[in-house]
Amino acid sequence: MKQQNNFPRIGVYPGSFDPVTLGHMDIIQRASKQFDVLIVAVLNNVSKNALFSVDERKDLLRQVTSDIPNVQVDSFRGLLVNYVKEQDAHVIVRGIRTVTDFEYELQLASTNHKLNPDAETIFMMTNPEYSYLSSSLVKEIAQYNGDLTEWVSPEVGQALHHKFNVISE
Repeated sequence: MKQQNNFPRIGVYPGSFDPVTLGHMDIIQRASKQFDVLIVAVLNNVSKNALFSVDERKDLLRQVTSDIPNVQVDSFRGLLVNYVKEQDAHVIVRGIRTVTDFEYELQLASTNHKLNPDAETIFMMTNPEYSYLSSSLVKEIAQYNGDLTEWVSPEVGQALHHKFNVISE
């Protein structure tokens, strides 16, 4: 999916990324090959009790995607379809781990398409080795000082251990 009509193909991969996992990175690396620009967009959801602030999540994402030149990191609040339109993007990228994810994501994709018919959603299957992985699971392991090397980058692991050490003090 490369450039057509001299307009860059822009995809948006939204999420909370609290924190970014190797499962997210799998999708980012693969999706970045499909677009001229892939915007990894951190949802600023004030009703969610996040471990990392939006700025911390953006910083971590920038660190772990620094070697992927066409990836940009941003944040948004409000409706995803409005953000997608503001970015002149037409594609929303969503990672799917399980059938349950698909059912939920299909509802979101249908709603987003109803709100913005120009916004298409593409589903990318997560690599099977990450099909059980979630940010919640990673946070629970980190909370008990478990080994995170199979699930997050070293930078994210260090940030998690630091965050939980600060919380426990």
